[in-house]
Amino acid sequence: MVDQESKTGARSEPAPSLTRRAALLQLLGLGGAAAGATGAAIWLSHRSARPIPAAAEQSRRDHRVSEDPRFPALTVVQNGEPRALAAQALENLGGIRRFISRNDVVVLKPNIAWDRTPEQAANTNPDLVAEVVRQCWQAGARRVIVTEVPCNEPRRCFARSGIEAAARAEGAEVLLPDWDRFPEVDLGGVVLKNWPVFQPFLEADKVINLPIAKHHSLTGATLGMKNWYGILGGERNRLHQQIHQSLADLAAFMLPTLTLLDCYRVLLRNGPTGGSLDDVALKRTLVAGTDPVAIDAWAAKAYWNLDPEQLPYLHMAAARGLGTVEFDKLAVKFSHLA
Repeated sequence: MVDQESKTGARSEPAPSLTRRAALLQLLGLGGAAAGATGAAIWLSHRSARPIPAAAEQSRRDHRVSEDPRFPALTVVQNGEPRALAAQALENLGGIRRFISRNDVVVLKPNIAWDRTPEQAANTNPDLVAEVVRQCWQAGARRVIVTEVPCNEPRRCFARSGIEAAARAEGAEVLLPDWDRFPEVDLGGVVLKNWPVFQPFLEADKVINLPIAKHHSLTGATLGMKNWYGILGGERNRLHQQIHQSLADLAAFMLPTLTLLDCYRVLLRNGPTGGSLDDVALKRTLVAGTDPVAIDAWAAKAYWNLDPEQLPYLHMAAARGLGTVEFDKLAVKFSHLA
């Protein structure tokens, strides 16, 4: 069952705005907070650091849909299994047909970076991916592609994560990286200028970001915007030397149709690779919406008690008009399943 608001409110009504106090009370109810570089930086600055040229805006991939005041920019769905969480989140946001049109080529970007099982919470939950695939077909998509550029060996990551089997079972095309399909693209960034990008992300009609909420040793948390590292080829480990600026550059280049942040299991410590089940907390939550900055800000506060001031990339992205760090000022819809 959905929450009382979902039972009584029509989908066409505006979602209520929450005060900062109310939003934080809701947030803390989810479980609260948990507990060579110089040479690389010089190489990176020589490669691509310079002001963003005006013409570079043409290089961005903008897959967003029009805002609709009837629906929230952010929804938090709790106490459910991954498929049910995804279905309710999409319903709260106006339904999948608001985002996916008939004959669209849709690319889903889960985190499949690591040779880990779903229980270890280093990759996106496979059932979440499967449900979004199913929903895209229902909306009339022409192709649904699931892909990622992993850190570990791709075949093992795709198989052991469970994502390959789950996505194929719903009829998706699962694409492993093909190293002949990484054209160099002008990303138009401050740090990121020319960089190889996996071609499916350049050709899609719509792109849905499906990250997982995890601890990260450099930034404190890896959430939606960090998931865009998985569209790149090349020596992307070097980007960690200027990680916040590179995250803002990527967020300005790849603007998703929708973000669904997997918080079913949250890797609270020793991320982003994880490994120990002791570091994983079962939260049974999904945070979704059209504002990627607000989604990252919300999850960082909910699970690691990190404010935007501790995550400079959030303010950099907000300064580029990509969203707001003040999630408490948005219309936020909370739903509780079961």
